[in-house]
Amino acid sequence: MAKKILVIHGPNLDLLGEREVEVYGKFTLEQVDSELSKLAKELGVEINCVQLAGEGEIVKKVGSVKKEGFSALVINPAGYTHYSIAIRDAVAAVGIPTVEVHLSNIYAREEFRHTSVIAGVASGQVSGFGINSYLLGLRAAVGLTK
Repeated sequence: MAKKILVIHGPNLDLLGEREVEVYGKFTLEQVDSELSKLAKELGVEINCVQLAGEGEIVKKVGSVKKEGFSALVINPAGYTHYSIAIRDAVAAVGIPTVEVHLSNIYAREEFRHTSVIAGVASGQVSGFGINSYLLGLRAAVGLTK
């Protein structure tokens, strides 16, 4: 049975391709998911990609990862990265390998974006590589499950 990886895209990521293209790029969320699916097939894992706008929705989904049979999590908490203690606590509670990803380099942007409350409970973080942040994050998550 193939390992299952959950990919969570946070708020506003459904607007990729039309929102701040100079920061996030011209690709759409559908293109991100398509590239992730191709890589997952290559790596021999199953992925489930979801986009959730609400903090509570994300917390609930993270809380269900073990029950749903996922062995790792790739998450872009988007704006919640900088202040959601609830998402941080959910990631810590489930205790599975978690890779935090960001399309842009959050440390080269506005000062309030330099802090990630998620990073301290994640296995690692990838930021600043556009769509490749997700692909690198998936590779890392798969590696962490071996």
